[in-house]
Amino acid sequence: MDRRTAAMGWLIIYAKGVCMGAADAVPGVSGGTIALVTGIYERLIGAITAVSPGRLRSLLGLVVPGEDRREAWRVAAEMDLVFLGVLGTGVVTAIITVTRLVDTAIEAIPVLTFGFFFGLIGASAVVLWSDVHLDTRGRVAAAVAGFSFAFVVSGQAAATLGHQTVVVFFAGLIAVSALVLPGISGSLILILIGQYEFMIGTLRETVDGVVVAVLGGTVPGLTPSVVTVVTFVSGAVVGLFTTSHVVQWALSRRREATLAFLVSLIVGALRAPVADVSRRLAEANQSWTPEIAGSFLAAAVVGGAVVLLLERSSSLGGVGSAESVRD
Repeated sequence: MDRRTAAMGWLIIYAKGVCMGAADAVPGVSGGTIALVTGIYERLIGAITAVSPGRLRSLLGLVVPGEDRREAWRVAAEMDLVFLGVLGTGVVTAIITVTRLVDTAIEAIPVLTFGFFFGLIGASAVVLWSDVHLDTRGRVAAAVAGFSFAFVVSGQAAATLGHQTVVVFFAGLIAVSALVLPGISGSLILILIGQYEFMIGTLRETVDGVVVAVLGGTVPGLTPSVVTVVTFVSGAVVGLFTTSHVVQWALSRRREATLAFLVSLIVGALRAPVADVSRRLAEANQSWTPEIAGSFLAAAVVGGAVVLLLERSSSLGGVGSAESVRD
């Protein structure tokens, strides 16, 4: 009975990871928010911040002969490694599945898809704005900087940055920091720096190619896609144990200014979905019409409602706000 109970517990953790991954796969909904709603946020942050180079070296005892296995297992328990592994498996499962659907939606119904993203992003900014207090010059400056950076970069980053290896690594590095920020999505960061569509398309190609290869087929040209995904994941792993710590440090030392910058970044990023639709319309020799704008806004309303319902679930569940947890 104990084994069955334990297995059920890990299955629940996996399911929560699936929910987090599904949220992180779309811009505007944060996996951190889902972690709050499902009650695992503090455990997740504790596990991430428990990782250090010294502890990682101690884990070698699990695989290297002659090392202290007892010490390795103790360190693994301190890092809550099994929890991170099960949760991470759920996250990856959902990301692979949901990004495939998003990739298809962007190609089939781009106006509705980007309108939905606009609503997700806008509602996230509204939810978080109540935690922002622009009562000092420093906080106002941080807010202006965040908005200006996002607004200028949005819609232009793909053309200026490209998709070189260093850019992909950097994208993974900063996108993963959203795990410690309820309300801010890693996908939003990817949209902001012009890597979202490229990465979900590349992930789809890689997964399809690997499946074909496993089944005995041949896939010409698969290597570049695999290298891109591995590069992004490598950046995410490095960022998980570096960038996320920097974000936490900034929140603990300069919380109000950091929040002002981050939330204003979300507001500035609202330009990105509009720019993406404009670009696709131009490629099809079309322009904005009242009908297209109406469809875009209707989808935005739906996206906004999703975020507001999640926020309401968080409040009713007694989890508390993202701000209170960060405190």
